[in-house]
Amino acid sequence: MTEAALHNLPANSVALVTGATGFTGQQLVRKLVAGGARVHAIARASSSRGALAGLPVDWHIGDVFDPAVVSAALRGCTHLFHVAAAYRVAGLTDDVYRAVHVTSTQLLAEAAAATPGFQRFVHVSTVGVHGHIENPPATEEYPFHPGDIYQQTKAEAELWLRDFAPRRGLPFTVIRPAAIYGPGDLRLLKVFKMAAWPLFPILGHGRGLYHLIHVDDLAEVLILAAGHPAAAGQIFIAGNPEPTTLTGMARTIAAALGRKIRIVHIPAGPVFLAADLCEALCRPFGWRPPLHRRRVAFYTKDRAFDTAKLRTLLDCRMRYSNEQGLRQTALWYREQGWI
Repeated sequence: MTEAALHNLPANSVALVTGATGFTGQQLVRKLVAGGARVHAIARASSSRGALAGLPVDWHIGDVFDPAVVSAALRGCTHLFHVAAAYRVAGLTDDVYRAVHVTSTQLLAEAAAATPGFQRFVHVSTVGVHGHIENPPATEEYPFHPGDIYQQTKAEAELWLRDFAPRRGLPFTVIRPAAIYGPGDLRLLKVFKMAAWPLFPILGHGRGLYHLIHVDDLAEVLILAAGHPAAAGQIFIAGNPEPTTLTGMARTIAAALGRKIRIVHIPAGPVFLAADLCEALCRPFGWRPPLHRRRVAFYTKDRAFDTAKLRTLLDCRMRYSNEQGLRQTALWYREQGWI
């Protein structure tokens, strides 16, 4: 993807970013500012804004599902990037997931539809709404099979928006990112740490397909979707042209770090049972289980997609191949002393 993606919004654009203090949100805000857009952002009072200190961002402090906060933040905006998400952490109730994903989407869409001069709602969903892919690769039309409350509420929010927007004349685009990674990411950090070990444990056969997108590429995809005429009303799966495997990831990371690695396969069935037991024991206390079913499924499910629509309709090209991105991220982690 070229730098042109940074400048495809009109010079007078005013963009609201939800989830601006998160991993993807921070990268998006930096690129929008660099491209000349005026940026509004919603952040909880407890969120750290230090990584974006010094940037000309109009902050609106509060919850993304607070009608007053949403109304004030969207005033005068031409574009909206709804990135905010409630990730899987201990103690979150189903109501929190529904508020962050569904209620916020409804409030933002209704406010955007009533905003004069509004041009595009870019809604960030997830490939997780598809669940396990029985016959990979899956396209944007693959059925929804959400597997947990995070995926269920993300699916509910997306479907609601796709019904609401055409009826109200709200210009929108849906982006379903694959697994997001890059320097600073914490969710896939454990895989990089494990790849630095002499032995890399894999549950099951280890041939499960996994789709990635570098956070820098994702931020540019979002900006491209906000300004490209052909993106209006469309849904895109955002990921690299080809998937990888966990064993492939491990070998690439180990090579980048100059390590030798041996893959060790562990039967998945007993570990699934142990995960179920661990979750059951931790749930009454609100503890975050060290082992849970979704973490086990990470090693055994296929999540591979046909990402050609982005390339053919928007002429979108990723800057980072799987190998380039994994290598860059591994070296960054090592420089920071994280692995």
